[in-house]
Formats: sequence, C-alpha cells, structure tokens
Amino acid sequence: MSVNEDRAQTIARVLTEALPYIRRFSGKTMVIKYGGNAMVEQRLKEGFARDIVLMKLVGLNPVLVHGGGPQIGALLARLGKASEFVDGMRVTDSETMDVVEMVLGGLVNKDIVNLINQHGGVAVGLTGKDGDLIRARKLVLRRDAPELDAPEIIDLGHVGEVESIDVSVVNMLVGGNFIPVIAPIGVGADGRSYNINADLVAGKVAEVLGAEKLILLTNTAGLLGADGALVRELDLARVDGMVRDGVITGGMLPKVRCAVEAVKAGVRAAHILDGRVEHAVLLDLFTDEGVGTKISPR
Repeated sequence: MSVNEDRAQTIARVLTEALPYIRRFSGKTMVIKYGGNAMVEQRLKEGFARDIVLMKLVGLNPVLVHGGGPQIGALLARLGKASEFVDGMRVTDSETMDVVEMVLGGLVNKDIVNLINQHGGVAVGLTGKDGDLIRARKLVLRRDAPELDAPEIIDLGHVGEVESIDVSVVNMLVGGNFIPVIAPIGVGADGRSYNINADLVAGKVAEVLGAEKLILLTNTAGLLGADGALVRELDLARVDGMVRDGVITGGMLPKVRCAVEAVKAGVRAAHILDGRVEHAVLLDLFTDEGVGTKISPR
C-alpha cells in the first residue's frame, strides 16, 4: 500500500469513528472555556479556530468563554502598573478595570472572533454587558484566622462573581448560526463593571443554556490520581473523595468545583482537557478514547 493510500485509510478510520459522535451531538450546545497555552501559541490558536468552525459545520453549537490574564498583565506592565494578586485573584482598582475591559472585551475577544471568521466561521464577540448577559455582584473575600476576633475582609476592587445569567442574546446568535465568543466581564446593579473568573462564567453559562458539555481547557493533562496517573472518567462522589483526601488541590480546585456545580445543575458532563494538545476538543468529542478527564453525574 502506498503512502497516499495509508493516509487515506487513516482518514477513513477517523471519519468512521467520529460519525456516531457527530450524530449524538448534532444540535447540542457545547460551552468551551478557552484559555492557557491554547490561547497564546499561534499553532494552537489556529488549530482551535479550525476545530470550532468544524464543530459548527457538523451541527454542534459551540459557545466560547475566554480568559486573558497574561495579556492583561502584559499591558499593565507596559503601562508601568504592577499586578497584585490575592489567592490567585487580580486586585482590580478602577484603572486596572479599564485595562481589563480594553484587553478582554477588545483585543483578546476580537482576536478570537477574527481568527474563527478567517477559518470560515461566523463568530460574534460579546461581553457580559451586551444584552444584559452577565449580572454581577462584588466578590467579598473573607479570611478566618484563630488569632482574629472577626473575619478579615479583603477588598479586591472590581472583582466580581456571577449573580445571574440572561442567555437571550446567546440563544439569538446560536439560532442565527453564529458562534458566540464571550468575555467574562459583568455589570453590577450599580452599573459598575466587574472582572469575573472565566471558568465560573463558563460554568454558569453552561448551566443556564442546559449545555450537553462544559469543556475547560487547561495547561495540564487533566485530573491526576494519587499515583500521578491521568484519571479518564469519574463521577461526583469520586470527585468529592479526591478533594477530601487532598488529591485535588491548588489551582485545580476552582476548576473542579466549577465543573461539579455545572454537572449538578444539569449539564450532562464536564471535561477538563489539556489545551496544549493540538485538536484536544475534537479528540475528546469525536474519538472513542478521548483526552483529559470527564466528570459525569454517576
């Protein structure tokens, strides 16, 4: 068999394996949190944009929520403003919030939209301010310590959490065959803008949309067990056990909690994938083995 015939056979096998998954997920909504290396390295950015367009072309409804922490930090540094973090959250005064809105709602959001459109899709960029999509409230960070008479309240400025989600504008775009791309900026009852963790926004959007899947792209292989090996699939009870036993710790904890909340609220499954792997989303959706970790109700 020639090299060309080998390649053709491989393509045929891939398409055959993908077909039942395409049928199963046709018309279903997939909410994808886009961040990490997948949003920085040009090769991965190009591949991700093509994959999103392919998902739309075969009948799936991808909805993207993106981060942009490194890009925000880079612009702040150029402006001579230091970045300050507390428990992994950026302290966001009014001046920093202006930069956050400029970077997330402008530079990063429009770069993603443009890349998808260049590869044959029709994407539309949004922030939580558009269509009253994300109502936010100020995040209150409390620290309890034995030596304190009362909890310490830390003011993070314009850092928020989701109060409510109105997906009317998202449904309108999906119904019009567009790909929504959402920057995680919410607006409070007082009209102030708030910077919200993109994982949390993606989880809440998935809940309200009744999404088939929530997909979180990270810079790790997925959830690792106590032995350091990748855990391919687990249910909510096992997740709780891994948290109690200290197997899931650090920066993975917020992602896992977000995934668990989404699944408890009715999302069929949440997936934590390695965004450093080219075509990670397609491999997870359309192959028997998949990649990363799947969290399901039971």
